[in-house]
Amino acid sequence: MTEPAPETGSALPPEEIDRLTDGIVAALKSVYDPEIPADIYELGLIYKVDIADDRHVAIDMTLTAPGCPVAGEMPGWVENAVSAVPGVQGCKVTMVFDPPWDQSRMSDEARVALDMW
Repeated sequence: MTEPAPETGSALPPEEIDRLTDGIVAALKSVYDPEIPADIYELGLIYKVDIADDRHVAIDMTLTAPGCPVAGEMPGWVENAVSAVPGVQGCKVTMVFDPPWDQSRMSDEARVALDMW
């Protein structure tokens, strides 16, 4: 009897993962908190993105504050944007608040946009 081959990660080819990743990042960068002139990706609100072999995407994200006025709407905006990426079969967003977001998660691009140096 032969041993099963060890799992090597995704069944998707690396170039397909790269293409999907680029599209997903671009989609995330198209979503803005209406009160902040920086996109959610550059703000560091995206904690995790998983692309399954069936091309469904699971995203863990947070908000700058749990009481954010668009807390109920933003996950839908993210799901719609990512689901529109060619090759993505669907998207599920989970809101998480641990660890809490803080300004250290922002990119330099977001810091420039918000004049927060």
